[in-house]
Amino acid sequence: MSFRIQPTPVARPNRCQLFGPGSRPAIFEKMAASAADVINLDLEDSVAPSDKDSARQNVIDAIGSIDWGTKTLSVRINGLDTPYWYRDVVELLENASERLDQIMIPKVGCAADLYAVDALVTAVERAQGRTKQIAFEVIIESAAGIAHVEEIAAATPRLQAMSLGAADFAASMGMATTGIGGTQANYYMYHEGKNYWSDPWHWAQSAIVAACRTHGVLPVDGPYGDFSDDEGFRAQARRSATLGMVGKWAIHPKQVALSNEVFTPSEEAMTEAREILEAMEAAKANGEGATVYKGRLVDIASIKQAEVIVKQSEMISSS
Repeated sequence: MSFRIQPTPVARPNRCQLFGPGSRPAIFEKMAASAADVINLDLEDSVAPSDKDSARQNVIDAIGSIDWGTKTLSVRINGLDTPYWYRDVVELLENASERLDQIMIPKVGCAADLYAVDALVTAVERAQGRTKQIAFEVIIESAAGIAHVEEIAAATPRLQAMSLGAADFAASMGMATTGIGGTQANYYMYHEGKNYWSDPWHWAQSAIVAACRTHGVLPVDGPYGDFSDDEGFRAQARRSATLGMVGKWAIHPKQVALSNEVFTPSEEAMTEAREILEAMEAAKANGEGATVYKGRLVDIASIKQAEVIVKQSEMISSS
């Protein structure tokens, strides 16, 4: 273990992030009543340029007027390459209630992008006397973003979460696909007359998880575009969870239950984690640093793995 202790991410349920356009206020109540842990009201890609101003006002009104319960309430602002983002920040922080928890910043390509938003947010917070500090989530969706992913993860103490935006990422990388997440038809290996499909997003997800875990940020998987394909969604979500991601986006209400299903530890996993902790406690009492559980070696590293599962389950239960 390095002398530098790996920081712990913020303790919040983040199994599912449900997105909805700011231009459709009629769905906000339904979003608030959903089982999603995080609500992302969107001012960016899902809102037409002609609707930007009205969508922003819809979101400002909804933040203070709707009961969002204990959910993390986030607003995705427009990208820094647009003329909209600074008004998003200023008007949100000057006019929205302090129920707002987080700003999601799209298409972040380097640490300087976060410096710019952080400086503006800090100035408005101080000018308005806001007592609750706004958190950040960023989306990695470009070649520059993945190339600078670690410096982005370390850029500001406001940063709590980082997501992979597959569609814009694929476009920026020049990937020959129009799919959003999941296995791509031409990304396969051929051996002895059979095709073997692999995961084209795996390496980018791994880079995001490593950067996030190094700097105490929650790593989150992004969208799965085909919301008619439940099993495809489950498959990608399970891979993401196995890699260390804590949750996934829902771009359709039916994906909320699927995401929660995958990122909530099962009873079987909880039982095994607790039994491993008990087995290791017994081993320590006997002066041993390892023991055997169900025919396999478990040691101090196994305790850390089991503790992650137990803590995650307890946090979800208490939310």
